[in-house]
Amino acid sequence: MASASTGAAQRQWNLPNLLTYGRLAAVPLVVALLFWPAEHWMRWTALAIFVAAAITDFFDGYLARAWSQQSSLGRMLDPIADKLLVAATLLVLAADRVIAGWSLWAAIVILCREILVSGLREFLAELRVPVPVSTIAKWKTTVQLVAIAFLIAGPAGERILPGTTRIGVVLLWAAAILTLYTGWDYLKASYDHLASE
Repeated sequence: MASASTGAAQRQWNLPNLLTYGRLAAVPLVVALLFWPAEHWMRWTALAIFVAAAITDFFDGYLARAWSQQSSLGRMLDPIADKLLVAATLLVLAADRVIAGWSLWAAIVILCREILVSGLREFLAELRVPVPVSTIAKWKTTVQLVAIAFLIAGPAGERILPGTTRIGVVLLWAAAILTLYTGWDYLKASYDHLASE
């Protein structure tokens, strides 16, 4: 019993899971820093934390597979950490009016898709149906994270690269289009199972 509990504790605190915990911890830090938009150094700090968190999104899964350290906890927390980071940052950027007007629809599409796919994954998990992440979905995530990074830089970035916010908005719309496509892809893949239920 003792060795089994020790093994479980080791899996809980392995490096891939620690990277996921770090991404979860980054969410309130990024949000708090973005609440002071007038302070440019806070924007840059928020950007640095966001980029570091986004990088861990790649490494936690890669290392878990490479080192055979995959765990149920990691599989559960990894998508939660991703969605919390994206959703919380988009909401703060909308409140700060970095994302405004028609661009809010791009953010709404992204948020709605994340909720829909999370529900589908949970439903299919109960049926023991695997839902592999497609290559386009990976591209969607990359474009989405890059777009949000530009938007976080926002007014601070305009001093160095004029048009920073505009680039972020264009990329956000590109991410929203990819989001719609991948969301439809997940729905098609799940249709037979949904219909049977």
